Amino acid sequence: RLWDTLAEHARIKECPIRFVVMKATEGSSLIDENFYSNFRQARENGFIRGAYHFWSVKSGATDQARYFIRKVRLEEGDLPPVLDVEHKNSDLTDVQFRDSVLRWLDIVEKHYHVKPIMYTYYKFKMQYLGDAVFNKYPYWIAHYYVDKVEYQGSWKFWQYTDAGRLPCIKGLGDLDIYNGSLSDLQELCIGE
Repeated sequence: RLWDTLAEHARIKECPIRFVVMKATEGSSLIDENFYSNFRQARENGFIRGAYHFWSVKSGATDQARYFIRKVRLEEGDLPPVLDVEHKNSDLTDVQFRDSVLRWLDIVEKHYHVKPIMYTYYKFKMQYLGDAVFNKYPYWIAHYYVDKVEYQGSWKFWQYTDAGRLPCIKGLGDLDIYNGSLSDLQELCIGE
């Protein structure tokens, strides 16, 4: 019912949702129990859809990338894969951590033939992932409760709240905007 309700509201312009991104995997062994159903229903109801992997400090980058690839089948019209990285492995130096994140991005890019999107908090990116090498990846900034993005670099998505309300959704949720037009968003998606 949720997907039918979202789709109906989007069709009559009561709900400005055009894309949805859902958690698929975490670490090297966890998959969201609702991922396959949500992912299928998002496509069936006409949304641009995406899947993200939540970085775990308990497993290595290669194992995490391979697990995501085994579990997530992206198709033409889907958003590129997303890496949600919010915590640094305490047993790694900053350089080792950076190289580990790059390894995940590289493995996933080679598999899907598209640059993954990197999602992280504004201050976390500045502290650990601010190297120029990360600028080639579309950036999804998490920066809540501010009127505008303070990040000075390029960004594609902005998650501006984790407590948003829309007339078509019960309760609170994450809300995001895309930094561009609908046609720009469609161009970012996986092609043939």
